[in-house]
Amino acid sequence: MFDFLDYREISELVIRFAINMTVILLLVRWLYYSNAKRKDYLFTFVVLGTVIFFLCYLLANVKLQLGFTLGLFAVFGIMRYRTNQVPIKEMTYLFLVIGVSVINALANKEVAIADLIFTDAVIVFITFGYEKLLLLKHESAKVIIYEKIELIKPENYDQLIEDLQQRTGILKINRVEIGSIDFLRDTCRLIIYYYETGRYINQADLLGKNGKDDDDD
Repeated sequence: MFDFLDYREISELVIRFAINMTVILLLVRWLYYSNAKRKDYLFTFVVLGTVIFFLCYLLANVKLQLGFTLGLFAVFGIMRYRTNQVPIKEMTYLFLVIGVSVINALANKEVAIADLIFTDAVIVFITFGYEKLLLLKHESAKVIIYEKIELIKPENYDQLIEDLQQRTGILKINRVEIGSIDFLRDTCRLIIYYYETGRYINQADLLGKNGKDDDDD
């Protein structure tokens, strides 16, 4: 027979879930979304963290804890979405969400709530330090089909950068790599690298126009 209501168990579940959800929101809503502005990944991180937490917590008494946990890390650690390759920064946040959810759910009775809070606080602090305090810039890359092939000559590099900045609306392009050249159509394939500053059209919007997102870190 299943116990319909165990006040001790339900209170522990609520406390652990509140801690876990608070940490996830700090990581993905405050730190990640404030820079990336990607609602698709925000939704994925929050839902995935919630499901993993309940999955681990409710199966904590099953004698598969270690293998189950390693299986989660293995599956999601190599995961690639079918429609898009997941950028390394998003994969890092995905790893954080999984790790925090597993820690908060599977910590046994000998681990005090204060220990969990301290562990989560350290994770949030380190992420905050690198994301906000150290101001590490995220360099993005985008593929462009370019028709002014006369500007791809080395002596015209400055003119190429200026033209690309004006046409794309990106304030500063760090560098340009020249790919394949089609002399029949007078076009070439360029990869432009720039830092995300939030002062140009959102990358998610550009994705809908270009049909491809080639972010690299």
